Amino acid sequence: MVKRWVLAAVVAGAAVLLALQAVPCGRAHFNPPVRKEPAWDSPQTRALVARACFDCHSNETTWPWYASVAPMSWLIQRDVEEGRRALNYSEWDRSQKEGAESAKSVPKGEMPPWYYTAVQWKAWLSPAEREALIRGLTATLGSGDGGRERGSRD
Repeated sequence: MVKRWVLAAVVAGAAVLLALQAVPCGRAHFNPPVRKEPAWDSPQTRALVARACFDCHSNETTWPWYASVAPMSWLIQRDVEEGRRALNYSEWDRSQKEGAESAKSVPKGEMPPWYYTAVQWKAWLSPAEREALIRGLTATLGSGDGGRERGSRD
């Protein structure tokens, strides 16, 4: 009796996941051209930001295979669109309201989000890397003291 129930649940779950693939949402995976980046304080800062932040906060997103499988595709697409809208390191020629705040979000544990580092291990930072990222973001973008973003390259 229990085996039939489990089998029915597995088959029903697989059918639902298969049906979700027909929804055309979350598959607009494209990277607009890089227009302008901040004037990074060092190559190390840029490398750390690229590793931990670029997938959601740049036009250089690396789309994993599961970004084409619903319902993960919906979540990833939403996160990238929201991330690029809030802060985009590839479009430093436009106002970046969250630019200077980015140095504050890392020590608070807000960025990168835990669920992102759980599936993208490359974004996991050691304590020393996290401190270097915070120092580099502060040096490049400012301290989040309300001033306009700094470090834009002409």
